[in-house]
Amino acid sequence: MLESIRHLLHALYNPDALRELVRWGGSPLICLIVFVETGFFVGFFLPGDSLLVTAGILSAGGVIPLKWLLLPVMLCAIVGDQIGYWIGRAAGMALYRKEDSLFFRRQHLLRAHKFYETYGGKTVILARFVPIIRTFCPPVAGAALMPYSRYLLYDLFGGILWVGTMILGGYFLGRSIPNISQRIHYVILAVVVLSLLPVIISLLRARGVSPASESPISSTEKL
Repeated sequence: MLESIRHLLHALYNPDALRELVRWGGSPLICLIVFVETGFFVGFFLPGDSLLVTAGILSAGGVIPLKWLLLPVMLCAIVGDQIGYWIGRAAGMALYRKEDSLFFRRQHLLRAHKFYETYGGKTVILARFVPIIRTFCPPVAGAALMPYSRYLLYDLFGGILWVGTMILGGYFLGRSIPNISQRIHYVILAVVVLSLLPVIISLLRARGVSPASESPISSTEKL
């Protein structure tokens, strides 16, 4: 079991292996990974951005038809978020007292809460483009009792924008730059750096903030 997990992680974070994984699994595998990343805490380590850009580049090369990527992946990204929202809604503030485990990190939840506290409802859209935050944002919105109709509206827009930007960005790169699939390392590196920038900036800004000021329980009323 552990060996299988190790091979999966290698495939997800090695550009060449990721490219072959996308070729092998096609649209169903991409949909599954996006669904798990957006809907369940266990998915926080999954590389959504680089996966979608890689899929777009391979689609430009005829590996996966674009029509089998865009709508199905958008749907999975949106449905996954709904599950996360209702997990947070059901758990309420008890979610913040959950102990760390192999598939849950409280620090990621608090980081998503801080992001939500800073940007309000727009977080549901912005978090789509920030690794880890996008996994923990839906439960945070649910635990904060964000009205579901408002959440759904933001989430529909964010899911369509995120998936469309990543896949179409990769697709147009693949169409405009010859043999870019052979240089996918550089594309993925650029995507990872751009994706992590908001997290790095957020961490630098939060360095001087005391733990008490980050307490979600004391600031829920603001949300």
